[in-house]
Amino acid sequence: MITDNTLVVFIIIGAVALLAIVQITLAIRQDRLVSAAGPIEELAVYEKRLEEKQHLMDDLEEELAKRREAMAVVADIGAEVDGLRRQKEELLAEWNAMGDKREEVQAMRREIEDVVIERQSLEAEIAPLQAEYLSVKERLEKAEELVGRIDALTTEHAEISGKVEAMRGQLRRLEEAEARVARLEDRGNELEANCARLEGRIASQNDELAELTARVAKARDALAEVQSEHSRTEAQSAAENLELRRQQGELDALGETRSALEARLAYLKGEIAKAEGRTPDGESVESDKLRELREEPPVIRAMVEWPLADRENETDALKRVERRFRAKGLHYPARTLYAFHTAMKVNETTQMAVLAGISGTGKSQLPRQYAAGMGIGFLQVPVQPRWDSPQDLMGFYNYIEGKFRPTDMARALWALDEINNDDAIQDRMMMILLDEMNLARVEYYFSDFLSRLESRPKPEEVGDANERKDAEIELEIPNMQYPPRIFPGYNLLFAGTMNEDESTQSLSDKVVDRANVLRFAAPRAINTARPDGEVSEVRALSQERWQGWVRPVSAVEGEARVRNSVETMVEIMKDLKCPIGHRLGRAIMAYVANYPNAEGTRPTEDALADQVEMRLLPKLRGVDFEIAAPHFSRLRTWVEQGLGDEKLAQAIADSVQSSEETGQFVWSGVTR
Repeated sequence: MITDNTLVVFIIIGAVALLAIVQITLAIRQDRLVSAAGPIEELAVYEKRLEEKQHLMDDLEEELAKRREAMAVVADIGAEVDGLRRQKEELLAEWNAMGDKREEVQAMRREIEDVVIERQSLEAEIAPLQAEYLSVKERLEKAEELVGRIDALTTEHAEISGKVEAMRGQLRRLEEAEARVARLEDRGNELEANCARLEGRIASQNDELAELTARVAKARDALAEVQSEHSRTEAQSAAENLELRRQQGELDALGETRSALEARLAYLKGEIAKAEGRTPDGESVESDKLRELREEPPVIRAMVEWPLADRENETDALKRVERRFRAKGLHYPARTLYAFHTAMKVNETTQMAVLAGISGTGKSQLPRQYAAGMGIGFLQVPVQPRWDSPQDLMGFYNYIEGKFRPTDMARALWALDEINNDDAIQDRMMMILLDEMNLARVEYYFSDFLSRLESRPKPEEVGDANERKDAEIELEIPNMQYPPRIFPGYNLLFAGTMNEDESTQSLSDKVVDRANVLRFAAPRAINTARPDGEVSEVRALSQERWQGWVRPVSAVEGEARVRNSVETMVEIMKDLKCPIGHRLGRAIMAYVANYPNAEGTRPTEDALADQVEMRLLPKLRGVDFEIAAPHFSRLRTWVEQGLGDEKLAQAIADSVQSSEETGQFVWSGVTR
């Protein structure tokens, strides 16, 4: 019997412990329910939470049913405890009668006392659990109230969503207005400063005006006297002018007669010389045809006089260019300088660099001062609107004079052609800038020349005439057995500028595919930098040193980061319906390989971001924005997160936003 009573006590303890665990679990779930009823979220989240709360209410009802059953079990256990008390009294009587069982009864007594103490502690623990039960019940009632509030808030959320959609357009307009206000404030501050300066000048000019007024009064008196004298001389001058015009007419007639006779004489001398197989000066006919081609243009004569630069690394040369910018009062971000420098280095895979943007942003000064800072010869070729053939670049044969009339560009190319010209300048570099190249149709006058540049063999194969023949330019000179050929070698760098207005032409896809396009965005503020330092002497950069800075594509094509990035570009451009080929892919890798590892740069990330700006975005002009919007978003995210170029990502976003009005993408450039 003692063993059975002990078992009953343990059952009572287990039931009470189970009840406590149930109460604690119920409290934890309710706490989670209360903490989940936080700020109002979107409608889909509310519906999901409402469903979870409904399930939780069902679970709570089941738990309550189990608790009621547990309470019934506790009542049964209480009855059993009463029976145990009666049994205890009987045992005490037996204990008095039975002395031999005293020790056993004492042990039982101690056990019962422990059980009673434990029961009292359990009852003390049950009291707060019952309070928690009431709290849970109250929370359930509040949850039901929240369900009703959720329905009301859902309706209110729908109304607010409609208002938010209506206000987004107003927000965009307000942001644009804020930007305009900021620009106007800057302009206002600048105008206030100008007004202050002008007020000072007006005050000084008022003093000068008073002095001049006095002088004018005196001058008027003198003028009256002069006018009277002038009236007397006018009559005499009119008569003399009549006689002068008559004599001038006679002189003009005599001059025309003399010119006609001299031209006739020159023509006859030329005919006599041709008949004798010589020129009027005694030279051979073929030599005379190329006389002007062999004349060195000023840029070549200047290059010959430059002293050779000291041996220095690429980073020091770039710092020298930056010092020249400051000395000239020019300000270009280091990122722009590195981009242009790299675009010049990759002239084997990318034939030229194009600087585009509005007029007055420093597009022409950048290549000019870069070339002077590096020690590279610089020839500016201003493009004319009438250009429509390659002859406008290289020159033409004058049939009347019997001579080839080369341009400065043709003479410079001949002077630097170490293959075909025995008297060529050795180991020098020169840059040719086609200024405002889109005033005429680029494909008319430059397409053939660009194809020649693209056909150049690798530097180590230039000596092979068969490999070189497609890249050489043959001058069109009739009646000449071996017309001269010019090879545009790797000692030549090509750049171009293009303004964007109603008088210009857009670049063709052929030019865009073969050029790095640096677009100069409109400046946020007008640059007022002053010259800082002295302009250093120009020292010639040798071609050998330049080629030593150039790295092959193989230097990076094995890097996983570069290959994965190029593959990402290929996928994005394919989705945008503007796929890129192997040539452009290798050109991008060549740019990454040759990006300078200067202080403060991230060579791989910066180079890849530059290629997105210079090679991909210019190809996307005219893309239907509505269809391509998700892909532009992917491109922006990759540039911002994958390459870490926040300015470029923001510029893409700005161009996308401005394209929403027209429906077609237009790249506006990035301001560094």
